[in-house]
Amino acid sequence: MRYKIVTAAALSLAAALTLSACGSDGGPAGADGSAAEISAPAGDKAATVLDRPFEKPDLVLTDTTGKPYDLRERTKGKPTLIYFGYTHCPDVCPLTMSNLAVARKQLPKADQDKLQVVFVTTDPERDTAAELAKWLPAAGDPSFVGLTGDFPTIQAGARQLGIGVEPSTKDKNGKVVSMHGTQVVAFSPKTDRGYVLYGEDTTPDDFAKDLPKIVKGENP
Repeated sequence: MRYKIVTAAALSLAAALTLSACGSDGGPAGADGSAAEISAPAGDKAATVLDRPFEKPDLVLTDTTGKPYDLRERTKGKPTLIYFGYTHCPDVCPLTMSNLAVARKQLPKADQDKLQVVFVTTDPERDTAAELAKWLPAAGDPSFVGLTGDFPTIQAGARQLGIGVEPSTKDKNGKVVSMHGTQVVAFSPKTDRGYVLYGEDTTPDDFAKDLPKIVKGENP
């Protein structure tokens, strides 16, 4: 298959022109902070395969039961999808969780059990463990992991994946808005590195087509 190389600068420029309702979709950077080269199949494929995969963030946050959740340890050797968003998001976040839930259900039961979907809040002041526990099953799937914690830790973890997350602000109507990148990052069970990105326009069918390969650590 023919691949094209897309630089992080190009992705950042494109993202700046297509901001979502609940955040900006900043282009990715390498694990060392440098620009990351992207290898993506030519055409209209949803997946963007990274030439230089991301290290999994060294994040210890709080899950929906109120217990510490060590991201690296708990997802080690497992196919993992990570998304940063917030429960009060009006559109993109619940749609992304719903799309992933629909796609996951199309996997064989054994693969469903292997796949880890992790939702990290970008609005921890409102998104408590209890709030995430109530929202995630309705927006996505009961198997999805919801994480909260202090904002600086969450922001630093997102930045390790090239995802911009800004402190919550209020708009002119007094509504709290959380600005964040909307990528879903897929981590390989073989290497524990984030090697595939999906944007907010990814459909359930796109995910369903790719997840069997993601579960195996293969390129979609």
